[in-house]
Amino acid sequence: AAETVAAGTMKHVAAYLLCQLGGNASPSESDIAAVLSSVGGEVDSEKLPKLLSSLEGKDIVEVLAAGRAKMATMPAGGGGGGGGVAVAAAGGAAAAPAGGAAPAAAAKAPEPEPEEEEEEMGFDLFD
Repeated sequence: AAETVAAGTMKHVAAYLLCQLGGNASPSESDIAAVLSSVGGEVDSEKLPKLLSSLEGKDIVEVLAAGRAKMATMPAGGGGGGGGVAVAAAGGAAAAPAGGAAPAAAAKAPEPEPEEEEEEMGFDLFD
């Protein structure tokens, strides 16, 4: 049941936390709706009541600590997938001098594409 409540409710959680940071110890549905509407968001009338009922009577710091403890036991992914390519590339580069001089074009690394300007995204983080 907790997975169902958590799915897709991050905007509600964020609004709840903003209300708490603003001094409202027990935000209501209308408080959260006001926060969401101030930024153009909409309330999910099915998920918000479930979230509020699951948080009712609980200290948010304890809820966050319990969530952090659960996340500590989650696997964090693999890595190492790119290692085979790097080894193969290094092996190929090491074999090239033994077989003769490598062409200059093959030795030159491709130039990275220039990064897009922040202005193209419609906002600047530092203004």
